[in-house]
This record gives sequence, C-alpha cells and structure tokens, in this order.
Amino acid sequence: MFDLFNALPHVPIPFDAAVLISALLVSFAISGIVLIRNRRTLIAGTQEGNGDLGAIFENPQSIMPHVIELRQRVIVSLVAIAFGMIGSLLLADQVLKALAYPIGGLDNLQVIRVTEPVSVWFRVSLTVGIILASPIVIAELWLFIAAGLKPSERRVFYLLFPFALALFLSGVSFAYFVMLPVAIPFLTSFLSFHARPTLEDYVGFVTNVLLWVGVSFEMPLIIFGLAKLKLVNAGMLASNWRIALVIIAIISAVVTPTPDPINMGIVAAPLFVLYLLSIVLAFFA
Repeated sequence: MFDLFNALPHVPIPFDAAVLISALLVSFAISGIVLIRNRRTLIAGTQEGNGDLGAIFENPQSIMPHVIELRQRVIVSLVAIAFGMIGSLLLADQVLKALAYPIGGLDNLQVIRVTEPVSVWFRVSLTVGIILASPIVIAELWLFIAAGLKPSERRVFYLLFPFALALFLSGVSFAYFVMLPVAIPFLTSFLSFHARPTLEDYVGFVTNVLLWVGVSFEMPLIIFGLAKLKLVNAGMLASNWRIALVIIAIISAVVTPTPDPINMGIVAAPLFVLYLLSIVLAFFA
C-alpha cells in the first residue's frame, strides 16, 4: 500500500505554502462549526419571518432585535479578524517565503529603504489576518442575512458560493504554480538584463497577479448570473465564440505581466475552457 501512495503524483507545494493552507483550512473548519451550531437560528428565522427580509421593515419595533443581532455579528467578526492578525504575525515570514517561491526565494530580492522590510511585514500580516478570518466573517454575515431569506434563495447561495470559492482558488493556484514561475524568469532576464526586484515591488506585483487571475476565473459564475437575468443565453454565447476568444485574448494581455504570446496563451487557454463551461451553465440557467 505504501508503494501505491509513493507511485501517486505529488504536487510540489512548498512547506511555507502548506502552513498557510493548513491555517486557512482551520478557519474554514471553525466557520463550518459556527454554521452547524446556528442552524436552528436559520430555521426559526424562516418560520417566524416567512423568509421575507422586507417584512422586517413593516413593523418598526421589529427592527431593534435585528440591529442588536447585527452588532453581535460585527463584534464576533472583529474578534476573528483580531485573532487572525495575531496569528498572521507569526505566519508573515512563511507568507513572504511562499510569495518569493516563483522567483527562487527571498535571496533574489533586495531592500533599498530602511523601513521597507517592516512596512511589507505589517502589510502582509494585515492581509493574511483578514484572509484567515474571512471564512468566519462570511459565516457570521450569512447567519444574519439567511434568517430573512426563503429556503429556495438559500439553496442558490449554497450552490453558488462553493463554486465561486473553488473558481477563485483555482485561479490563484494556477497563477502561483503555472503562470508566475514562467513569467517572472522571463521578466527578470529580459534583454539579457538580470533584474533583482525590491521586496516591496515584488510583493505588490505578485499579489496583484494572484488577485486578478483569481477574479478572472469567476467568469462562468458571472455569465450564469447574466443568464439568470436573461441578458445572455447559451445560443448567443455559442454563436459568438469568436468574439469571446478576442475578448479573452484582451483580458489575458491585461492580466498577464509579460508581453510574450506564450504567457498570454497560458492564461487564455483555461479562460476559454471556462467560457465553454459558461455556455453549459447558461443553458441550465
């Protein structure tokens, strides 16, 4: 059996990235426990309010309990962010090492200002703290909103939210493991120059690429929403695939940090596959 596990392909995930993924999974587990423990609150909210959020404002006296509940949800969210920031102070070094993985490590970066390491360290800590606390914050926000939604409206959220999260994480993983290891060596050695970026510029560059590639992978969900609003349909999308290919090429040129067609093709190929998936989702919408 051990030989079977050794024969399976292994994903080259750095140890520092594995620590961050583990911390994020713990946050997801906590948010799942919060949702499970408050499932009766959701059921009671639907039975009392008939699943109509607008009915709350028909009786002004009924608004105050919801304001008090919102305050409690905000306090819990702020506490989660505070704990996330405290934990991220210990993980800031791992985050910087993980971000420096595509360029070959922190040794290939330089610092030209005295306060640059401290400012980057605090900025990374704040960002990571918010990311680590985001599952709990989203769970608290959902508990407040879902109490006034109909069961059918909740099912739409339960279906779309994991799909949106999976698409975003797929885009971030694609940029981190596929695109950046190809783009950064090209940029740093362009025209026979061996550039050594500063820490602040490199961190800002990598985080922007990860963010926008992750957002661009949300295209199927956006098209699904447009189809639900009857602004587009599957036949329209299928017949205009050439125009879509041109738009995807433009998006790839904007998102891709390098001007060469190879890196543009690396981004455009999965986006076009996601466009084909969007046609299927628009058909069901």
